[in-house]
Amino acid sequence: MQPFYSQRHPEPLLVEAALSTESLLVTPIARGLAAAIPSRSVTAPGILGSDLTVTFAGSREEVQATQRLRYAIFAGEMGAKLHNYIPGLDHDRLDPHCLHLMVRDALGQVIGCTRILTAEAARRVGGFYSQTEFNLTPILKLPGRFMEIGRTCIHPDYRNGAAISALWSGLAAFIAEQRVDYLIGCASIPLGADGSEAQALYAELAQRHLVSETLRVQPHLPLPRRTDVACNPYIVPPLLKAYLRLGAQIGGEPCLDPDFNVADVFILLSTRRIERRYARHFLDRDQ
Repeated sequence: MQPFYSQRHPEPLLVEAALSTESLLVTPIARGLAAAIPSRSVTAPGILGSDLTVTFAGSREEVQATQRLRYAIFAGEMGAKLHNYIPGLDHDRLDPHCLHLMVRDALGQVIGCTRILTAEAARRVGGFYSQTEFNLTPILKLPGRFMEIGRTCIHPDYRNGAAISALWSGLAAFIAEQRVDYLIGCASIPLGADGSEAQALYAELAQRHLVSETLRVQPHLPLPRRTDVACNPYIVPPLLKAYLRLGAQIGGEPCLDPDFNVADVFILLSTRRIERRYARHFLDRDQ
């Protein structure tokens, strides 16, 4: 385990201090990067007949809007055990160092969000969140620039694909602007009974999407091994499906996340591997 606090078990004094002033909630470096990327309007037909706008949070209030949506989804909808100290907000020690990407509807409501932790910010804060779940030593030896995304969620009324596409459009703009080589993160899959659903899904996906053996990551809390997973039904979660369609790979065996009662798989996406049709659409790049 890496020598820093888990995202889901933050140290109280750090969290209270980080959320006490805007200057700590959104660090100057994060604000500068956010300001450098313009907002993007994305047409989303069929959703209240309006457009969606993608932009980075630049104030305490905007960051809290994303944390409020995260809390509603993770705690309210999924029943996750969050270690928050401010009622109604999902927050942790990494939030002040992240860029918070928001999708708003025509009424200005935040209906989707994710957060970006750059490699430079990760060094300042002690590492990527993924390192609390996996040993990333082989991955981080790869040459190039890394960025991690996490805490991605979409309001239930907007889960028809347009909102996640809008969110990716903003991410892709940042990837192109910052010349990022690798996007990393964790994607959750349901456990099912005794972890059988997660094991079945991983066994199937590993046949087509697993990284090479030299790049395999090791979970700090692996799922118990099972031999009777072949007949268990499974559904690929939408976020994981979106990653795989872009060309992402799975880093190795899942890690148990008891707070969310799910299994997490490590995701590695080389921006040079992004599927041609998505590269042209999002990155203005012909692979």
